[in-house]
Amino acid sequence: MMSFEWPWQYSFPPFFTLQPNVDTRQKQLTAWCSLALSYCRVNKLYTMTVAEAQESPLFNNWKLQRKLSLESILVVLEELRKKGNLEWLDKNKSSFLIMWRRPEEWGKLIYQWVSKNGLTNSVFTLYELSNGEDTENEEFHGLEESMLLRALQALQQEHKAEIITLDDGRAFLSL
Repeated sequence: MMSFEWPWQYSFPPFFTLQPNVDTRQKQLTAWCSLALSYCRVNKLYTMTVAEAQESPLFNNWKLQRKLSLESILVVLEELRKKGNLEWLDKNKSSFLIMWRRPEEWGKLIYQWVSKNGLTNSVFTLYELSNGEDTENEEFHGLEESMLLRALQALQQEHKAEIITLDDGRAFLSL
């Protein structure tokens, strides 16, 4: 796993208080969104609850003894949602899917791997794709099932894959 390098803003105490000036606030939100996506990418985080986010190092700088307020965290999460990088998983907005790579991008990586390895017209289980030995060195290894399914659905829309069901278990057929 890669080590995460915090941006300079993370060591700047005012970063943990959303600023009232509109221009400053927008730059700050852009920085928070970038930080959240980078942090989740390095740590391979796909789903999280707001409570987990609140307690994570992402929004808590223990060294500075500063943390982003719950209200501000929700503003950052809403900004990520507007940009298409976050979806709420429940009506209460207590858990979310963070998409540091969109389903279409995951699908493209999977299809490139299938093509590169001469595996077109092969059937895979979801487990084989995300947790199999053959994919250990691929970026999509360990991908959560919900995101994997979205990636495969994106490939299916492009007519590059077909999702088939075998005995209540899903399988992936690349074309």
